[in-house]
Amino acid sequence: MDRERILDQASGYVTGGGLERDLARLVARASVSQSEGRPEDLLAYLAEDMRPMLTGLGFTCTLFDNPRPGGAPLMIASRIEDESLPTILVYGHGDVCNGEAHRWREGLSPFTLVREGDRLYGRGTADNKVQHLINLKALEQVIRARGRLGFNARIILEMAEETGSRGLREFFEQQRAALDADVLIASDGPRLAADTPTMFMGSRGGLSFDLIVALRDSDHHSGNFGGLLADPVILLSHAIASIVDARGQILLPEWLPDSLTPDVRAALKDLPPRRHDADWGQADLTPSERVFGWNSLAVLAISAGNIAAPQNAIQGSARATCQLRFVVGTQIDAILPALRRHLDAKGFSMVEVRAAGEPFKATRFSPDHPWVRFVEQSLSRTAGRKPHVLPNLAGSLPNDAFTDILGLPTIWIPHSHAECGQHGPNEHALLSIAKEGMRLMTGLFLDIADEGHALKQNGAADTAPIAAVARQG
Repeated sequence: MDRERILDQASGYVTGGGLERDLARLVARASVSQSEGRPEDLLAYLAEDMRPMLTGLGFTCTLFDNPRPGGAPLMIASRIEDESLPTILVYGHGDVCNGEAHRWREGLSPFTLVREGDRLYGRGTADNKVQHLINLKALEQVIRARGRLGFNARIILEMAEETGSRGLREFFEQQRAALDADVLIASDGPRLAADTPTMFMGSRGGLSFDLIVALRDSDHHSGNFGGLLADPVILLSHAIASIVDARGQILLPEWLPDSLTPDVRAALKDLPPRRHDADWGQADLTPSERVFGWNSLAVLAISAGNIAAPQNAIQGSARATCQLRFVVGTQIDAILPALRRHLDAKGFSMVEVRAAGEPFKATRFSPDHPWVRFVEQSLSRTAGRKPHVLPNLAGSLPNDAFTDILGLPTIWIPHSHAECGQHGPNEHALLSIAKEGMRLMTGLFLDIADEGHALKQNGAADTAPIAAVARQG
């Protein structure tokens, strides 16, 4: 069967309703790794949803306990056809954020798939269930059409990405041999533009922390003590204002990266415009440079008193949960010590700094690597247009586990879009992206089967046939 007919069959999986039916079953599994979740649902997603699908494709599946106490389970699936062939590692996470059903609009529910036009609503549709479903079904298209993959595939599925991939790095250290591969090809995050494929080779890091001002054990009457007792909310507000200015520009020199080099700027120069506020962020940078090449601070939540029923009282304490998103060139171990020194120097020694959650390291992989060029050419061939190539995602992923522990080139091909509502109410996937995603991934796996052997043997593929077709496309 020729390539175009196989790609048409891949499209048919979406247009014929197959993807919608399969995704509905996955969304119905409330595999929440945050506060609303149950451990048994995380295990069931792997054992009852993923394992049957993959064993049916000739994969050997093994479930593992998390190496960290209380951590979520993981699964490795392997299909090794010939040790001399290239081995592709595919990643996905089956866990999702809290459903927060009360925040979804009328007619929608987080764990029931609802189709409206081009949109498929449900928690996990965009992040990450539709993304790894597309990649697994693309592998299935190749196997069914040719009777074999033509390369080796290993799949790692985790169930704790939304809580910082707890235990993933320790697991990779333990299972290096079982995860041995030539390249990571995975999907997460959004496309830069919904109508154009995107690929990126790393991600911004993420570090969350609490700022706490605890002055006294109880609240005090604001009339009797106003002007006498320090207000922790005001102190906390000024402390935050010393970290970033009124347009969100970071004021700590140690938090500013040195990696926005001319080659990175060149890669970001011609990207399409993104939704942004003109008077927000680093003033001397373009919007693309701000989000892909720079650091940013966000206040995720702030707490003091009862906003629904405020009392005439000076609060005893106040707390803000903040998050720094940072690019390569920012030393993760130096972030909080630098903040402590800064707050002390500014007179805010009463503000406690406390790390919160699991951090993500920043990573970035060379766009000139042979595997990157190969994938870019394959996507161009299938789509008939060049993808957007980003040095890194603006969000955070456990990409450092693949680069630093497994030593792999990492290439991410997202099947979502920026306005998908992930992590919030009304999350949705677009069928139009899913249809093209099925074609892109099936085409890529076909090209790896046909041409990937040279890439493994020589360290650089003869990609001229793909490149020639892409130029003609």
